[in-house]
Amino acid sequence: MGARETVEVTGHLMDSGILSRVLDDIREYGGDFVIEEFDVGREAHDPSSARITVEAPDDESLQRLLMRLQTRGVNQLSQGDAAVATADQDGVLPDGFYATTNLETQVRLGGRWYVVDHPEMDCGLVVEGSAPGGLRVRTVPLSDVVRGMRVVVGATGIQVTVPNPAPAAEAVASFEGEHGPERPQTVLVRQVADGMRQARDAGGRLLWVAGPGVVHAGGVPAMVALVRAGWVDVLFAGNAMAALDIETAIYGPTPDSAPPGHEHGHEHRVRAVNAVRRAGSIERAVRGGIVPSGVMRALVTERKRFVLVGSVRDDGPLPEVHTDVVEGQRAMRAEIHDIGYCLMMATQLYAVATGSLLPASVPLICVDLNPAIVTRLADRGTGQGRGIVTDVGLFLEQLALELVADYRRG
Repeated sequence: MGARETVEVTGHLMDSGILSRVLDDIREYGGDFVIEEFDVGREAHDPSSARITVEAPDDESLQRLLMRLQTRGVNQLSQGDAAVATADQDGVLPDGFYATTNLETQVRLGGRWYVVDHPEMDCGLVVEGSAPGGLRVRTVPLSDVVRGMRVVVGATGIQVTVPNPAPAAEAVASFEGEHGPERPQTVLVRQVADGMRQARDAGGRLLWVAGPGVVHAGGVPAMVALVRAGWVDVLFAGNAMAALDIETAIYGPTPDSAPPGHEHGHEHRVRAVNAVRRAGSIERAVRGGIVPSGVMRALVTERKRFVLVGSVRDDGPLPEVHTDVVEGQRAMRAEIHDIGYCLMMATQLYAVATGSLLPASVPLICVDLNPAIVTRLADRGTGQGRGIVTDVGLFLEQLALELVADYRRG
């Protein structure tokens, strides 16, 4: 006899495929199961529920399996308190630590449930303060673990909640509705615009994640209009996007007919970055008239937030770019508050990174010409992500026409 636990999952289990994936996970982790109860509901919109007894070879294997199942919204029926262990080394979580999901999470300590601050996937849970009223539970990434932290271990005493579709999220979900992928893009863009309006009306901030494809596809004028009209609160990007935007602002776009490596191609990039570095920052370069146009200029003049994180390929890099990726993650996390909607434009690396930081309650849209990038975002566990496979320049143009009353591309 191995270790056993009874769990429950609720939702649209059949049409979403969740139940099938839960059972596959149990097998993959070397476990077994018995479905004790299964209620499919009476109406088409009624949620289903299943109660399953899960068995694993030993308790350690069972705990890891239960953690995996919680990424699907599966919870234990038992109501015991969570176990806590002390970190004995900086940057290292205790053995058997609870690996977090991005779902809304509660932890039971001393018979009382505590809501986890800022849920984020692939972290640990640190308990701070003292009972009865001063306890706080929050996520902690490996890089920020400090010796002596009290960290939750095992899956006992933890409950997760899969968010109900909010009005902003319903517009996203409908992309995969009965009309399928052939639904006209204009309709999809209008639904995104509606979701953004609803998020902003509810007090949420609008987060954008952009790659250099935004500039290559001619999306800068539309993006600038959206920034100036208040539809961008914070931007996440890399050095490449910002440098290309600034290069284009100073020297003009690359001729469409020019082959790769044309006469002044890379030289212009390096000269543009050098000019900004001489000024000391992007903001100073904008204020000094060095950068006459573009997305970065609009962000500075409209006092909008941006976080730039670099890579080994970067030119320069620009002064504001975080060259330490851990510091870059921390800067991104500092902006993940009150986010009501997220749009990801033509970037795989930063889309996946941002999706890992966002709680599941934030609806997000990934726009790219490559469908594999949208698929990868979903594979990372970002269940709230939806994708539109299209040219990002055309998408931004249509979105600006929906959201900016006087927008006309010149």
